[in-house]
Amino acid sequence: MHLFRSQNYQMFPDRCSVETTTIRGISWTPLPEALNSKDTMKQFLSDRVVKAARSVYSVMIERNPGLIRDRKYHLKTYRQCCSGKELVDWLMKQNECLQSRSQAVGMWQVLVDEGILVHVKHELNFLDKDTQFYRFQDSEFGLNHMTNEKDSEDELQEGLSLLSQLGPDALLTMILRKCPSQRSAEDLEVIYEELLHVKAATHLSTSVRKELAAVLVFESHAKAGTVLFSQGDKGTSWYIIWKGSVNVITHGKGLVTTLHEGEDFGQLALLNDAPRAATIILREDNCHFLRVDKQDFIRILKDVEANTVRLEEHGKTVLVLEKSADSAVQGGAGNNSKYTVMSGTPEKILEHLLETVKLDSNGNDAIDPCVSDFLLTHKVFMPSSQLCPALQHHCTYQAELSEGSDQEKAAYVLNTKQKVVKLIGQWVALCGILLKEDPIALDFLERLKKEVAGDFRLCSMLKEQFRDRRRTRVLENGYQSLSRNQQFDWFSNCEEPVGRLQPIRAQDKVLYEIYRPDNKPLTLMLPVNTSVQDVMSAIVNPGGDHILVKMNSAGERAQLKLDATAVYTAMGLNERLFICPSSQVEQLTPLKEQQGPERGTTDILEQMGSKDIANELANYDWELFTAMHEAELIYYIFGRHKFPGAITANLERFVRRFNEVQYWVVTELCLCEDLVKRAILLKKFIKIAAVLKEQKNLNSFFAVMFGLSNSAVQRLYKTWERIPSKTKRIYCAYERLMDPSRNHRAYRLAVAKLSPPYIPFMPLLLKDMTFIHEGNPNYVDKLVNFEKMRMIAKTVKIVRGCRSQPYVPSSPQRGLADRMFLEGPATRISTYSDHALPLRSPSNIRHYIQNLKVIDNQRKLTQLSRTIEC
Repeated sequence: MHLFRSQNYQMFPDRCSVETTTIRGISWTPLPEALNSKDTMKQFLSDRVVKAARSVYSVMIERNPGLIRDRKYHLKTYRQCCSGKELVDWLMKQNECLQSRSQAVGMWQVLVDEGILVHVKHELNFLDKDTQFYRFQDSEFGLNHMTNEKDSEDELQEGLSLLSQLGPDALLTMILRKCPSQRSAEDLEVIYEELLHVKAATHLSTSVRKELAAVLVFESHAKAGTVLFSQGDKGTSWYIIWKGSVNVITHGKGLVTTLHEGEDFGQLALLNDAPRAATIILREDNCHFLRVDKQDFIRILKDVEANTVRLEEHGKTVLVLEKSADSAVQGGAGNNSKYTVMSGTPEKILEHLLETVKLDSNGNDAIDPCVSDFLLTHKVFMPSSQLCPALQHHCTYQAELSEGSDQEKAAYVLNTKQKVVKLIGQWVALCGILLKEDPIALDFLERLKKEVAGDFRLCSMLKEQFRDRRRTRVLENGYQSLSRNQQFDWFSNCEEPVGRLQPIRAQDKVLYEIYRPDNKPLTLMLPVNTSVQDVMSAIVNPGGDHILVKMNSAGERAQLKLDATAVYTAMGLNERLFICPSSQVEQLTPLKEQQGPERGTTDILEQMGSKDIANELANYDWELFTAMHEAELIYYIFGRHKFPGAITANLERFVRRFNEVQYWVVTELCLCEDLVKRAILLKKFIKIAAVLKEQKNLNSFFAVMFGLSNSAVQRLYKTWERIPSKTKRIYCAYERLMDPSRNHRAYRLAVAKLSPPYIPFMPLLLKDMTFIHEGNPNYVDKLVNFEKMRMIAKTVKIVRGCRSQPYVPSSPQRGLADRMFLEGPATRISTYSDHALPLRSPSNIRHYIQNLKVIDNQRKLTQLSRTIEC
């Protein structure tokens, strides 16, 4: 059985105004003809779980018949059962990929939740213990179904794969069902990690989330229409919606709003010690909540206040610190600090962070994570024009110590300078080439370089620090020479991206193509950051009523504001720029080239190997990915207009590529009229997705998968029916990774197991950053909200981590026999034996991959889909 869904995940940056970028995410809508209710989806999943249980049970009976037997415990006999520990042991032996016993516990919990595996005393939680016994409900679920030996191993691995994907969610629910006092340290860490992605907890500090993990209570209600509490009731708890949705109703107004997964309610009554201000009614069946009771809520508030330290100057708070629960709070100030910065003035935050910089005898101690958080986000609240003078002040300030010898005073001044210089070295390492393009920062670094050169101790420390960093890369990458006498240069360790594709720089010029109302183009070379005003001045005489408009393939138009910049590199897929008098805007029509191709390239794709295509997709994606600087993420989310001279062209190019690959899949399938060829092409795209996942190119993997789950493709039932069952099973397994529930928990769990290098799912990273940005103010009581900056920096560091190891391209050309085995029947290749080899060359595949022609008009794609399959 194949579960059809319609999905679309596109990035829609609004570059016509100076408003904050908005991102529309996944549209996960079951098609009417495939799924009519949530019960259908639940039944589909239940059927898959029963099938998985059947294969596990059959193999267990066959290989370990003595595992299920009568047990005696405390003078009582339990018939035909297994202990929890034995079940976990057995599963660990069958699946070598399991990294911990808790993963196996989660997999068995899936079967407990479905009622397939039952505790002899009907306990709800699966326990990994010798004294806890469980029975398979074999007769009720038909688990004794026999299969031949060849199929049993395939079905077992498929079943274990399904259970391993569902296991983490079942384990989390099991942990939440535990009484808070019975949760282990490992349980609390699981809950804490989950709270990082819950909307209602976005604005909370690390310590508050940790305290919440210890007191949250799981509460569920089965029926829609259940009243959780009524207006006027006494407030006793704060609720976070874990699953489902609720209606908020007040007297006189009726339905006020609807709250969904991740949102919260009930907090106001606890804070104000007032009656409930509204009635909460369940909007759907099986709603789950995380509840915090009033006494715990008040205690956490008091603990936060007790652990908060406020530094004041002239009667005003200038720095707010929170005492860490331990010496190594995750995401906090690190091992060398007892306090975490929560908020403060930029200058005081910098001053505090300089105090945390520790120096060993060589001045090479690891820098505090909190310092890197500051350096990655400083442009939001402390631009270079403010940061550089502040650093200069700390570097030249001669503190007047009231006590101590001249030697001690000199040592103190040197120590301060070393800390400043070390922090600056880290700044250069993080921001690299961007500082070269910042005139203020570059001038400051050049002046400081002369001062450092005059101090042997500072110069030696910096050279050693940079040499260590270079030595690390030599060990990892096996290149670069080390020279002790090499002249010091701030940017000696800043590497340009290696590849055919070079990053777009702010001073670069790009070719603008702007069309008149008669569709004739005007071309001119202008800098990337050119404003709309300057573009128009280069084309038309000033004082007219001309306007610049961007239009997509569907004919949707948007007038660009005069102060908007870099509009050409920010254009979406198949968008074009038009210039015309304001009176002629409605007469503009899309160009023929915007409509996309009229014929597909199925014949060309047939002759290319799936692995070869995936390799070239990965190679090109890596060039796009490495050309993008992490700072562009911050510019993009906070608004490029707030950072003078900043560009996001490389990030926008990478995001546009995601949309391009997604629509390439849909376009090719909808333009292939031959049913047999279309089925072969569909199978090829699933194979390409499989290789992309194996290569850890998650961005293109999801682009291909979202293309396959586009409604125009999903409705091609005749095509899907021709896909082999094994290929369908692979697709269904990948489809579960796209499940957006619990803030894309399935994807996050999969990514957590990856090691670099890998390409992340960029739209989701941008969604996370937007989520953090919109849910938290930049300033709290006129102080920089540094807790928000820390969360933003954490996401930016994910991108750094993905690229922390060098990417080694896969071999694009395999042996012919290998490709025949990968692609299936040899006849598919031999048919094109004389013509296929040139097309299969790496250069030709690369050229094809870099010049995809797509249709991005969803209405047109749907029409094409209905034409080829009524």
